[in-house]
Amino acid sequence: MNIYHHAIKIETVSGRHSYHDITNELNQFIAQSNIQNGQLTIATTHTTCSLFFDECMHDTNFFGDEYLHVDINNVLEQIVPKMTSENQYNSPGPKHIEFGLSLNDPNYPAKKWVMLNTDAHIKSSLFGSFSLVLIIKNGKPLMGELGRIYFVDWDSLRERTRNVNFMLMGC
Repeated sequence: MNIYHHAIKIETVSGRHSYHDITNELNQFIAQSNIQNGQLTIATTHTTCSLFFDECMHDTNFFGDEYLHVDINNVLEQIVPKMTSENQYNSPGPKHIEFGLSLNDPNYPAKKWVMLNTDAHIKSSLFGSFSLVLIIKNGKPLMGELGRIYFVDWDSLRERTRNVNFMLMGC
């Protein structure tokens, strides 16, 4: 059995949820590995992001978002409205804001407004998923004809660089 690791970086957008079809990247990774039968795990460590499996819906809006993703956004907005001011949700509380402001990370500037993303945490918790597992058979992921793997960043406060990790095991 062989084990291969790979990571991709995804540049997200601000102002709206950032959807990314990562199917081509994972197919290239599988092909380069020469694994014929095994298991691919796809994971992200970001708490406001999700991975999911769905059909490609082909039609897109002016931003390039597939209509299904626009529909998902519309439904989630009814359940979990975008956070627009402090105290809209219980989180973040004063201890978390104090902690966030104490961080010395150039990727997370110490500004209170960057913590107004409780809606993104709730959407990620409701939608899932930290990781996905795919079966690899005869060198291909078992996903059907229209199946695609999507990464979404629910946190629309600012652009970011996000990471998605692949681990492929098999022979």
